[in-house]
Amino acid sequence: MIILDSPYVSPLLEDVVVKKSYPVLNNEMVRSLSKFEMMNVLSDEAAVDLLKMEKNPQLYSNSENAINWISTCLKFSSLPQKIELFKNKAEFRRLLKSIYPDFYFFESGFENLSTLDTEKIRFPVVLKPCVGFLSMGVYIIRNAKEWIEVIKNLRDDIEKFRGQFPPEVVDASSFIVEELINGEEFAIDAYFDKDGKPVILNIFKHPFSGETDVSDRVYFTSGEIIKSNHERFEHLLLKIGDLAELRNFPLHMEVRVDAGKVMPIEINPMRFAGWCVTDLAYFAYGIDVYEYYFEQKSPDWEKILKDRGGEFYYFTIAEVPVSLDKSEIKDIDYNAFLKNISHPLEVRKIDYRRHPIFAIVFAKTDDYSEMSNILKKNMKDFIITG
Repeated sequence: MIILDSPYVSPLLEDVVVKKSYPVLNNEMVRSLSKFEMMNVLSDEAAVDLLKMEKNPQLYSNSENAINWISTCLKFSSLPQKIELFKNKAEFRRLLKSIYPDFYFFESGFENLSTLDTEKIRFPVVLKPCVGFLSMGVYIIRNAKEWIEVIKNLRDDIEKFRGQFPPEVVDASSFIVEELINGEEFAIDAYFDKDGKPVILNIFKHPFSGETDVSDRVYFTSGEIIKSNHERFEHLLLKIGDLAELRNFPLHMEVRVDAGKVMPIEINPMRFAGWCVTDLAYFAYGIDVYEYYFEQKSPDWEKILKDRGGEFYYFTIAEVPVSLDKSEIKDIDYNAFLKNISHPLEVRKIDYRRHPIFAIVFAKTDDYSEMSNILKKNMKDFIITG
């Protein structure tokens, strides 16, 4: 079964739901979709009855907003507890303690952050909500002076994104402080099948514009990225799956690799990469991740990558700067924005008045500098105000 919810439903996901007649929970978001009348929708009661039929039912959601429904309606199952293991970043660190016994982290209530003794904090650290989404409320802090500045401005920053998501998705009442994980960042979309075997559907590299950048502007993949990382990421997933006893469980994992050592940053449960980043697998490799999960299919990577060259496939998201008053926006210059992209494969214009972004683009390039250039762009340059 699938739970579709805000903020965004990918056209690819909507199409496969209709094509395969996968059962979908009937909710406000589903009723707003153009293909609602063609969908196999279930009431809450029918959905619960369906999920009760299996010990480890197949469930997927495009949005972490579905967590509240799962926590409320599926208390009879182990899913709420398994989701909490990953959604709560402090619980996740405790789960991994046996694999990474020396990793430094601690949890603190929001109100206590300003009174912590900075001399006892092992800088540099990352501060983020225990329950968060995308890069909201994430800060890299390198010393006591920066700590004081971040904490001073934290309350105002939180108010800017509070209300965009329910507390099950973003909750600023509790924070985790953890050691800064160095290295190159990767993201992995995968699922555990009915037997507990991890199946990797895509591996992305997540570049940044600089040391303090925590944005999600660009993700890219290539044949070389898959070949170089599949084995070690699969090995880590096996360990995590054994610890959490995962079956029929989709997830999105973020890691960093430094000198060959793989360190998880976080795992997002019951979904693949958010804001449809996961659709990059389709544009790059022809893999419909939703169908692969529900049909329990595994990519034949040797065949898929056989004749691949050195091209990159990437996703970019064009965000509206938080500092910009949306009431002043008159239009978006999409043509100017797209001049930075040599081979766009699909452009999805997003309602910037309802969401914090104005575009999602899937593209192909042979030139790495194209992605680097987009990373450094000021999105205000493409927003017409007046």
